[in-house]
Amino acid sequence: MNSYFHKLKNNVLIKVSSFNAVGVAVKMITGMISLKIVAVILGPEGLALMGNLRNVLTSIQSAGTVGLYNGIVKYVADFKDDKEELKMVLSTSFVLCFLVTIFLSIWLYIDPFFWNNLVFGTKYSYEFVFKGVAIALPFYTVNMLCLAIINGNSKYKVYIVINIIASIIGLLITVFMVWKYSLEGAFWAIIINPAVSLFITIILYRKELLDFVSFDKPSKKYMIKLSSYAIMALISTTALPAILIKIRNHIIYNEGVAEAGYWEAIQNISAQYMLFITTLLTIYLLPKLTEIKRSKGFKTEVISFYKIILPVFGAVFLVIYVLRNVIIKILFSQEFEVMEPLFLWQLLGDIFKIASLVIAYQFLAKRMFWYYIITELISLTFLYLVSVFLINKYGFVGASIAHCCNYIFYFLLLIVVFRKSFFGPDRSI
Repeated sequence: MNSYFHKLKNNVLIKVSSFNAVGVAVKMITGMISLKIVAVILGPEGLALMGNLRNVLTSIQSAGTVGLYNGIVKYVADFKDDKEELKMVLSTSFVLCFLVTIFLSIWLYIDPFFWNNLVFGTKYSYEFVFKGVAIALPFYTVNMLCLAIINGNSKYKVYIVINIIASIIGLLITVFMVWKYSLEGAFWAIIINPAVSLFITIILYRKELLDFVSFDKPSKKYMIKLSSYAIMALISTTALPAILIKIRNHIIYNEGVAEAGYWEAIQNISAQYMLFITTLLTIYLLPKLTEIKRSKGFKTEVISFYKIILPVFGAVFLVIYVLRNVIIKILFSQEFEVMEPLFLWQLLGDIFKIASLVIAYQFLAKRMFWYYIITELISLTFLYLVSVFLINKYGFVGASIAHCCNYIFYFLLLIVVFRKSFFGPDRSI
């Protein structure tokens, strides 16, 4: 028994998970406070519109970094001791991101009407939002490049501390802006917060980051290698938000904007607890899978992750489900009580989502380009078609049922793709 606890104490995953839990707890608390304020002051309609902006902003920000975050993490981890190779990777990344960010910023600023109609429709006029995004985008891009370098160097504590401070400052900005300027203030808070994170990153890690700054001539070799990461990331971070916007708009047109707000509310709750797993996958699992060279090691790592993480989340989800009505009253208002049926389907779907993501990160770690593209497109197409069908049949609850169905389907699809690693003999990967 003592040896078991000693083994747990020295398990790197548990160490990282424990420290990550502190960061995620802070982010969850600040996120829930922010959610409560927005729900009470702006109501379901405000939540729905903010959801559309967040989704498109995710796509724009990912495009600004050319989707290179995971690629940079991988190559920084690979070339920690090879300064010349690392310099070529970073030079190529910086130049690509600079060119794309400038192009996007100019487009957003000179044609905000296009973006407004794309995101909010002709019913709303929030062109100022996209001019603000145009100005903030370069700050966000630089911050994501810095965080990728920190992550690739396995500086877990620095990465998590930056997120903790950014979460607290972000809450203060959101509370002030929503209280002072209502919905427009909420939009500005969404735009400002990522840019503010850059200053926190620079203050905490500026000396070390200076060693990685390089604007030499881009390397053709790494332009080709990084392009696969760029396409993989851009598909997931542009296609998924686009699908979510279409699903949300389908609810608005068929059910009403309030119903879209209820669905957005459950998405926000999910986003809070999923922060833990997504952060852990990024800062721990991706670098770990990059280093694994045998299928047995991959299988062992996935099973180890399941044994440690899934029981914890299963227990947490059970508590959330039992206390769902209390959670609605605490986080939202009496107006949101009709969202109670969404919890079961969202929580079941998120269990399978976690199980799927643990496996799917192997696509990024091993640059399995076509496997990633095909499975992602199949999953997104499945999600949209099933969502439309079930929303038409069951109303806004159908969107959460579709979420559950999609991740069960995606998990089974990944098992088929990696069947040789899980069920076949040990081999090189």
